Amino acid sequence: MDRLRRFGFLLAEVSRRYVRRFEQRAQEMSLTLPTCKVLASLERHEGISQSKLAELTSIEPMAMVRILDRMEADGSVERRPDPVDRRARSLYLTPKSKPTLDEIWRLAALTRAEAFAGISQSERNVFLGVLERLEKNLRQLEDLPVEAALAVAASVSAPNLVSGKRRSRRLTTE
Repeated sequence: MDRLRRFGFLLAEVSRRYVRRFEQRAQEMSLTLPTCKVLASLERHEGISQSKLAELTSIEPMAMVRILDRMEADGSVERRPDPVDRRARSLYLTPKSKPTLDEIWRLAALTRAEAFAGISQSERNVFLGVLERLEKNLRQLEDLPVEAALAVAASVSAPNLVSGKRRSRRLTTE
C-alpha cells in the first residue's frame, strides 16, 4: 500500500491523538484546550485584539468572548483600551496567569515526550523540519483558488496529477 496516500489521514489521526492526550492531562488541572490556546497565544502576542486572538487560536469569536470573560473574572487576563483604536480593547496576561502557563508548558512537554518516545533526536529534527516545510507550502497555497493551487503544485515537486510524472522544482526553498 502506498504510505503517502494515507498522509492526510495519518496526520489528522496523530494530531487528534496528541490533542486528546494533552486534554486528558489538562483536565486534571481543570483546564480546557481553548483556555490553554488563549493563554499560550497571549504569551506570544500580548496586546493583541480579541478578534485577532480568535483568528490565531481558531476559536469562534462568540466563544472567545465567553472564554475571555471567564479569564478576566478569575484575574488571569486583562482587557485594556487600545492606544490606537478607541473602540478596540487589547489583551494582556496578568501575573496570576504565569503559574498556569508554566503548568501548560509542563503538560505539553510531557505529552510531547510520550509522542516522541523511541524516536532519536536526529529523527525528531528531520521530522520537525519536514513538518515546518509542509506547513509553509500549504500556507503559501492558502489564498489561491483550488485550481490555481493545483497548477502551482503540479509545476513544482509534487507529482503531476494528470500524468503521474514528477517535476524537479521545489515549492519552497530549503
